[in-house]
Amino acid sequence: MTPALELRGITRTFGPTIATRDAHLTVNPGEIHAVVGENGAGKSTLLQIAAGLLTADTGEIRVNGEPLLRPSPTRAIARGIGMVQQHFLLIPTFSVAENVVLGAEPHQGPVLDRSRAEADVRALSDRFGMGLEPSRPVGSLSVGEQQRVEILKVLYRNASILILDEPTSVLAPVEVEELFRVLRSLVAQGRTVVFVTHKLREVMAIADRVTVMQRGRVVETVRTADTSIAALTRSMVGETAGGQLLEVIQAVQGATPIPGVGSSRVDAEPAPVLHIDRLRVRSPQGLELVRGISLELRPGEIVGIAGVQGNGQTELIDAIAGLTPYDGEIRLAGVSIDAHPPGSRLEAGIAHIPEDRHHRGLVLDFSIADNLILGTLRRFSRGFRLDRTRILARAADAIARFDIRPPRPEVTARTLSGGNQQKIVVARELDRAPKVLLAAQPTRGVDIGAMAHIHEALRTARDAGTAILLVSADLGELLALADRIGVMYRGELVGMMPRALATEARLGTLMVGGQVHD
Repeated sequence: MTPALELRGITRTFGPTIATRDAHLTVNPGEIHAVVGENGAGKSTLLQIAAGLLTADTGEIRVNGEPLLRPSPTRAIARGIGMVQQHFLLIPTFSVAENVVLGAEPHQGPVLDRSRAEADVRALSDRFGMGLEPSRPVGSLSVGEQQRVEILKVLYRNASILILDEPTSVLAPVEVEELFRVLRSLVAQGRTVVFVTHKLREVMAIADRVTVMQRGRVVETVRTADTSIAALTRSMVGETAGGQLLEVIQAVQGATPIPGVGSSRVDAEPAPVLHIDRLRVRSPQGLELVRGISLELRPGEIVGIAGVQGNGQTELIDAIAGLTPYDGEIRLAGVSIDAHPPGSRLEAGIAHIPEDRHHRGLVLDFSIADNLILGTLRRFSRGFRLDRTRILARAADAIARFDIRPPRPEVTARTLSGGNQQKIVVARELDRAPKVLLAAQPTRGVDIGAMAHIHEALRTARDAGTAILLVSADLGELLALADRIGVMYRGELVGMMPRALATEARLGTLMVGGQVHD
């Protein structure tokens, strides 16, 4: 059988960093092929090279047995390779059809032939069971529907090999199932699918084969029928994880029962440390984004908030942190903090792991050591001068406890992988010993090793008495960590249940506006 896509001996460096080293990947026609690995393993680099978005230093790309010469996005799509990025590249005010045909528009004379564009997109949507109305504005679609628009864009350009980067990272369970139905339909009609993911349960559910990468190399390619989540986890992390950490990783991925689920170690139910009463947040245009939420957090518990992206979770966290105006009342330890700016809330005991680590969590051109003391400069000052000895000692401790790599305090945050950048943010915020920790998507975009470290750190903080509000799009993460789980839908808190009653099915139903019954 001639491979649909073959990458041979691919090496790519970025300065002194080797992203891929003599990597080989073979994708058979008509299969769904997963590529997994820790952050920095080289998987995204390898597939971006296949799609022409990056150029390899050495190696060869073959499509259906023929070399792809001078790779570029244009040449790749001409040979049938299309890539759907994790972050959608859509224009919200344009219709589905306008987004799909953009750059390859059918014309009637000098103007867009809108009727033909809509007819072509409708036929393509119907053929693959996408269920999209070509005339609808993209801004009115759900996240799952927008993803289907991105897939239609590459199908419209006759892609026979589709590469998807973290395709389920922001989808509700029902949307994941719908995506998997679409992918199976694509394969049934002769397409080939390659996708990058951190979610090994999804690999086992949808992929025919899986390739594991580690430190720029391909370490194995196996049929999913011949492997397991536990085996893939060991292959991904190799010797970098000890036995206890490996156990936690496998639990998060669904290979073993989750240890300590919903098991806050606070024996008696204490008084709430954070009280939110009828909280409302409006956009600058007056649109209500958070609609009258009331919520209490107690010391020593993790309260999870699920929801599809864009249902008010970000605005809820920002309001509590003092980063956006709101109506209603927020009390910390019984005292109103409504008039307090973000800095005062931090000093009062509210720490914040922000959703966007690059813009709100880090100064990318600062060192690891300097990022670890942001917001706490007075603790590390002698008069008007910073105590560099104490700062470096603090950095060495955090680097050791959170396994931040490389273990050099002077390295700038910009040069680190996403997982190691996130470890800096988590280490800094937990070092404040906060009364309340706001954790917004704390493991988004990090590999399973970093995820396990962060999960353990959150559990340790909970057991020490910190109240944690955890917002996550990953239901597996919420089920692994939270004592109670609520769901936000269109700005409202539509459900709150103890972990013992929470399932992916119940939470997923609430996330898309359905109802569940006790």
